[in-house]
Amino acid sequence: MLKKLRVLFAAIFFVAITLLFLDVSGVMKHWFGWMAKVQLVPAVLSVNLGVIILLALLTILFGRLYCSVICPMGVLQDIVSNIHKKFNKKHLYKYRKSCNVLRYVVLVVFVALLLAGIGGVAALIEPYSAFGRVASNLLAPIYAGVNNILAFFAERMDSYAFYPVDVWVKAGATFAVAIVTFVVIAYLSWRYGRLYCNTICPVGSFLGLISRYSIFKPVINTEKCNGCGLCAMKCKSECINSKEHKIDYSRCVVCFNCIENCTKGAISYSLRKGCSTSSCQAKGEDSPKDNSRRAFMQGIAMAVASAPLAAKAAGGRVVAELEDKKSYKRETPIAPPGSKSIANLNQHCTACQLCVQNCPNGVLKPATGEYGIEGFMQPTMSYDKGFCRANCNVCSTVCPNGAIAPITIEEKASTRIGRAVINLENCVVNTDGVTCGNCSRHCPTKAIMMVRKDGKQIPTVDTEKCIGCGACEYVCPARPFSAIHVEGNEIHHVM
Repeated sequence: MLKKLRVLFAAIFFVAITLLFLDVSGVMKHWFGWMAKVQLVPAVLSVNLGVIILLALLTILFGRLYCSVICPMGVLQDIVSNIHKKFNKKHLYKYRKSCNVLRYVVLVVFVALLLAGIGGVAALIEPYSAFGRVASNLLAPIYAGVNNILAFFAERMDSYAFYPVDVWVKAGATFAVAIVTFVVIAYLSWRYGRLYCNTICPVGSFLGLISRYSIFKPVINTEKCNGCGLCAMKCKSECINSKEHKIDYSRCVVCFNCIENCTKGAISYSLRKGCSTSSCQAKGEDSPKDNSRRAFMQGIAMAVASAPLAAKAAGGRVVAELEDKKSYKRETPIAPPGSKSIANLNQHCTACQLCVQNCPNGVLKPATGEYGIEGFMQPTMSYDKGFCRANCNVCSTVCPNGAIAPITIEEKASTRIGRAVINLENCVVNTDGVTCGNCSRHCPTKAIMMVRKDGKQIPTVDTEKCIGCGACEYVCPARPFSAIHVEGNEIHHVM
């Protein structure tokens, strides 16, 4: 019963979080956006004390339930290992000693990288962000492709239930990282179950420090146990030493496989008070099963009920793509509105790609070298496929890390994230001898004016009015590079 409940809630969390990264309609973030904000590292980076305290209490009460229910990367590992069992029913796990030195060295290095503001490197092993990159780079194109097939047939039946969307690789480096991440995680899960969680994952190592002292734990009753070792063979965390009747609670992810597979009923999920781990296991002190089930359900209910509500997001329409437009190589990259500065973005962002995937205008893409190594894969703005619409603040509403703080439409309109720079050598007024003025007509802040020079109308920029939205760069007809582009402001200014 306990395992069925755990699998049910894990499936709900996994499907909902995955849809956040696959959604093409812009609806899922309203329903499930809060699930990204109850992930541990995003909660820490955004200083969400309510979620941090909730997850700490959940772990001290019930063990590493977070790893087996809430964390999408943990659930993905379970899916892979279960598929392996379908193909190889004889595959069994075995007890392995914990690699504590490696675990805690990785944890210390991870924390040091975050404190140093090198989130792009730390994000490589952060579980939620790693899963986000896998979902947005490997699964989202497939999901969008299926959507486009449905849209093709719906159009021929005069239905608008589906509409086509662009399918494109936003950054080759991030795509490569997603492939490597998936291959490594899948291999480790296929062969060794939760080895990644209990060796590399910094979240698993941190929660393991707390779960050692959790109130509810799987307990071995030595009087009932016949030493068959079946529990250890089914333990995907490989943390049960059946010979000594001991469980390493720092690695146990509370999957309940041991309880389900014990033919003698020698293992129970029990509440124990005032005794050490070894003495409790020797005595086999158990609480009634209905109490443990009730406690498990209460823990899940508390986690869900206390989670923050998803913020309402104002979305923009999909922008028509101009052919043969290339991104401009900027001296200073453009950080999204709400990030306050490039330094603040580097310090808080874990490159989960949720903002990139949910940007309705195709403006955000993962940085490959724009921010340096400390900002690898973090979001930067590019205006070759669209521009930052005045009525859109989606990225600030979906960010779970606090890297892009919530910002209103009014605040966004007065935030200068960059300034336009003109290259008259590329301007069609000079190259083609025609009258244009596209940049001036489409500037939402009227920062670009057309002035007469040498008998031609050429654009000039009032940098005090320019907010760096990129409308001018996007609509410029010059090819392959626009005659006007936006340089980012390292620190955002409010007009």
